[in-house]
Amino acid sequence: MLRDATADDLDLLHDMLLEAFNWDGTPRFTRAQVVADTHTARYLGGWKRPDDFGLVATDDGGHPLGAVWARALPAATPGYGYVADDVPELGMAVARPHHGRGVGSALLAGCLAQARGLGWRAVSLSVEDGNAAARALYTRHGFVVVGRNGGSDTMLREL
Repeated sequence: MLRDATADDLDLLHDMLLEAFNWDGTPRFTRAQVVADTHTARYLGGWKRPDDFGLVATDDGGHPLGAVWARALPAATPGYGYVADDVPELGMAVARPHHGRGVGSALLAGCLAQARGLGWRAVSLSVEDGNAAARALYTRHGFVVVGRNGGSDTMLREL
C-alpha cells in the first residue's frame, strides 16, 4: 500500500536516506551523520515544505517498507542529482528486508504520477556507480543519464 508522505514521516525519511546512502550494506554513514550533514539537510530540512511530495510504502499492518520523496532545490544549494530549479530531485529507499519485492517499483511509479499530477515537467535523481539494482529500476521507469557528479550519474525522467 502507498500513502502520501507527511510532516510526521521525517524520522522515517531520515532512516530511508540513511538506507539509500548505505545502499551496498556497508555502514559508510550513521544516522547521526545523515541528520547533521548540511548537504543532506537540503533534502529533508524543514520537511514538509509546500512543494515537497512523496510516498511511503507500508505492509497490511501499516509498517513502513520504504519511501520516496522529492524536493525542488535551487542552483545555489543543489543536490547530488541537480538538473534545474524547476526539476525536483528524488530520494528513495526500500528497507533491506523488502528488496526485490516490487516495493521500489511501486514507490517510483507512484511518485512519477504524483509529480505529473502536481505539474512538474521532470524529476531527477542521483545513482552511485555500482548500484546496478537501483540503476536498472530507474532505467525501467524511463530515467536517462544526463550528467555526472563525482562517482554518481545524474538521471532525469521527463514527465
